[in-house]
Amino acid sequence: MTTTSEVPEPVEGQSAYAAAGVDIEAGDRAVELMKAHVARTQRPEVLGGLGGFAGFFDASAFKNYDHPVLATSTDGVGTKVAIAQAMDQHDTIGFDLIGMLVDDLVVVGAEPLFVTDYIACGRVVPERIADIVKGIAAACEVAGAALLGGETAEHPGLLEPDEYDIAGATTGVVERSKILGPDRVRAGDVVVALASSGLHSNGYSLVRHVLLNQAGWALDRDVPELGTTLGETLLTPTQVYARDILALVDAAEVHAISHITGGGLANNLARVLPAGVGASLRRDSWTPPAIFSLVQQVGNISQPDIEATLNMGVGMALVAPESSVDELVRTASERGIEAWVLGRTTSVEGPATVELQGSHTA
Repeated sequence: MTTTSEVPEPVEGQSAYAAAGVDIEAGDRAVELMKAHVARTQRPEVLGGLGGFAGFFDASAFKNYDHPVLATSTDGVGTKVAIAQAMDQHDTIGFDLIGMLVDDLVVVGAEPLFVTDYIACGRVVPERIADIVKGIAAACEVAGAALLGGETAEHPGLLEPDEYDIAGATTGVVERSKILGPDRVRAGDVVVALASSGLHSNGYSLVRHVLLNQAGWALDRDVPELGTTLGETLLTPTQVYARDILALVDAAEVHAISHITGGGLANNLARVLPAGVGASLRRDSWTPPAIFSLVQQVGNISQPDIEATLNMGVGMALVAPESSVDELVRTASERGIEAWVLGRTTSVEGPATVELQGSHTA
């Protein structure tokens, strides 16, 4: 016996594809609406415009490098998109995508050059897609990267009509001799923190489980500790550090940089430390924003557990010689980013380890 699924008959003037739930015309309208946003991100190396099968970037721009090395990164936003969908606010989630992409790239010293994005949705609503791309493009402008191309895919039956997910990839370039990483780090280096703008785009499965599911809080709930509604805090865009990091690396010697994403501060910092070198960090050097203590208290989450999941208010951790610290803190402050000495690297036996000591200041 075989089974067949019914395909609805097209109405007069409607294509079979449209009857199956895919609206080509809506996709075309979305492209038209996003063109102006994409155009603002263009760099002089970009050839052509939207609409082709591939994007072009003029590699002759690398002729000023002695030994150019390409770096690449790919990522998504995760379940933070559920907050954007629930609040029907779609023009900031692009900062979360670009932050996850270019800030992974820049920590090795690479300049982000271009980004491609992918949006999968249950139904193409041109204005909503344009809002998503507006945010992506605005974040690309902040990062100095061109939005070189992308794809919007309509998946009726796989996603609900108002559901979507976004992902992307980015490519950058770095002089080989200037690649940052564990091989440069030495015991006695100083760890300098750059403040995060909030949760960024990690740990939202935990945050949603604790605050929305367990506690039953609504997104429009005013939370005095946050000074705003819960939804507005949860939708705070990820800080895009790319140009700031490049400026810091130009201003002073830096050995390695860690982007603090999923896994928290200790786990991510350990990734840029060599064997035989650990780090001792002081919790009393900063006070995490209220959202972190709120999640911990409402969810009755242990200190090690919360620190292994969320960034706790630290978006980047720079490992540098002590002689660089004052200049790094000063340059970050001039660029509007709070920076402070988080701790130091130490000699350890075996693999790199990171320990957080003491308690946070009230």
